[in-house]
Amino acid sequence: LCAKAIQAKFQGNPLMQGLNRVFPDFMPEQVRQLAYYSGLGQFWRVMSDIFMDLSERYNQGEIKFIPQVVEHILAGLVAAANKPITYAPDIRGQRYEIIPKSVGLTFLSDTGIPYAEAVFFRGTPFLGTVSYNAQANQISPDQSRFTYGALYADPLPVGGAGIPPTLLMQDMRHFLPDYLHDVYKRAPRSEDDLLVQICETFQKSMFCVTTAVILGLAPHPLDSEDNEQQEANQAYLEGWMDRLLTSRLIAVNSCDVNT
Repeated sequence: LCAKAIQAKFQGNPLMQGLNRVFPDFMPEQVRQLAYYSGLGQFWRVMSDIFMDLSERYNQGEIKFIPQVVEHILAGLVAAANKPITYAPDIRGQRYEIIPKSVGLTFLSDTGIPYAEAVFFRGTPFLGTVSYNAQANQISPDQSRFTYGALYADPLPVGGAGIPPTLLMQDMRHFLPDYLHDVYKRAPRSEDDLLVQICETFQKSMFCVTTAVILGLAPHPLDSEDNEQQEANQAYLEGWMDRLLTSRLIAVNSCDVNT
């Protein structure tokens, strides 16, 4: 079906058809990449609704404490857990089901968990903070041991010496709600380190999402009184806690009222 979609897309385009014959793996890889993009977009469509509802509830005074934030995110994840992830582009009036619903991909297990694993935990070494020279041995050859994700990263003055700029904090800076901007202004350095403060706030929010994911994936209800279920839950949580030992969990739970 992927090959048929490629043929339909480049119908009447001899240059791309020739390229596909010379490099037969190139176009399928592009389709695979587009499927990943589509899955990521569907993931963020759900998360966007969850966060927008959270913001609205906060503005209405319904959300006042961190456990309520986690509970809200958890409820949204559970509600969308089995939402199917598909990819079926329309090309010249015909629908090509590259990833049909029958494959069984779902929101939480096939996009939510991989996203948390890749972005929150593993990540990639940040340029300017670690050497990419293999002889320096600063980066583990085993990607399962990577701890460069959002939960481990130290907030850095992006754009400083050796640190590449990032659009994320700049974009968030333009959409800060007034109440959060006022909090940053009361910080010791006021707006001099605004991007760093935004980074720290973003990191705290990612810990809320991670907590919701961990709670949602527990093998048994956390309030279970069954001994075997309690032991299974304990072993499950210990595995997550071991991964969070070197994260910034303690730092983000400090009593700094300004962040």
